[in-house]
Amino acid sequence: MNAYIFTGQGSQFVGMGKKLYQNSDFAKKLFLLSNDILGFKITDIMFNSPIEILKKTKYTQLAIYIYSFIQAKLLDNFNPDMVAGHSLGEFSALASIDVFSFEEGLILVEKRGSLMQKICEQIPGGMAVVFGLDDHFIESFCKKDKGIVVPSNYNSPGQLVISGEEKALKRVCFSLEKKGAKRILRLPVHGAFHSPIMFSMKKKLEIFIENIHFKDSKYPIYQNVTAKPENKCSRIKKNIIEQLTSPVKWKQSVINMIHHGARSFIEIGPKNILQGMIKKIFNEIRKKNEM
Repeated sequence: MNAYIFTGQGSQFVGMGKKLYQNSDFAKKLFLLSNDILGFKITDIMFNSPIEILKKTKYTQLAIYIYSFIQAKLLDNFNPDMVAGHSLGEFSALASIDVFSFEEGLILVEKRGSLMQKICEQIPGGMAVVFGLDDHFIESFCKKDKGIVVPSNYNSPGQLVISGEEKALKRVCFSLEKKGAKRILRLPVHGAFHSPIMFSMKKKLEIFIENIHFKDSKYPIYQNVTAKPENKCSRIKKNIIEQLTSPVKWKQSVINMIHHGARSFIEIGPKNILQGMIKKIFNEIRKKNEM
């Protein structure tokens, strides 16, 4: 069975989409439509801007959403048995399987990105990838800290992202280094995504999302919040709101997809950054089956 997986923030690069724009009338039409809807030239930011501009959350999310949707629709045989998206990638996945229209998804992603950018500017925070420690061990250190710091992305075996306010994040990273983390990598973001810090934008997005028309999905989508297949639009809508303050259960989602028959994972997005995680998850399942 074929699973189509959509990348999130971190897969962007300057020049992304330029070849699609130049070589496909369909892509060019959607890029120009995006410029019109947004009221500014997202194409200029994607194709030509310095990376520091493109890395701003309010632009990054739009750029990846547009690119991923176009790439999916240009595939010769986009016929998934199941889909999933990593964080922002969930929105690209939902638009690609027609749960909402490209245009409505673009407006939704623009709103989400702008709200997240505001919180990033108001509350200093960040995210860090911890390599080589058990998930439960990392969770216990987050719970012990007096500040706001939580697990935010369960990516793969031995790779967990933590997210929180700057001082708390630094304290926990320092402690985990002392306790044997192989490596700790700060992510190039200026906000504590998928953490309680995002709570203040939850209600605003919930009100906004009521104006977006959702449909039931033809394909099961394994959502970040539950890691389980969803089809009903009411559940899908609830889960993408909860995603703001809940961890991305990517490892759990992939394990469930494999157990439900997925053997081929086709990655959609500017860069292939999920394939390495998939291989580690497959290897962990094989080891357990051999025991």
